[in-house]
Amino acid sequence: MSIVMVALGVVLAFVLLCILRALKGPSLWDRLLGLNLITTKVIIIIVLFSYLNGLPFLLDLAIIYALVGFIGTIFTALFLMGRVKEAKK
Repeated sequence: MSIVMVALGVVLAFVLLCILRALKGPSLWDRLLGLNLITTKVIIIIVLFSYLNGLPFLLDLAIIYALVGFIGTIFTALFLMGRVKEAKK
């Protein structure tokens, strides 16, 4: 069993913990943070899978997924901030 397989198992365990944070977060911001953490862990899984199978084109997919995840997090945070401001009025 290689060290990469062990790392993949550890990352998958962390994904489960992040899913719990996203589902049971006490606030919307905690849930958004949980979703962002899941995105990060999926990127790590794609990179490890790419390394294990010798498929370098999957690294491009990981970069695109990272950009989409980052932009999605920013827009979701801006949307939630607008909702919070409207609720205070």
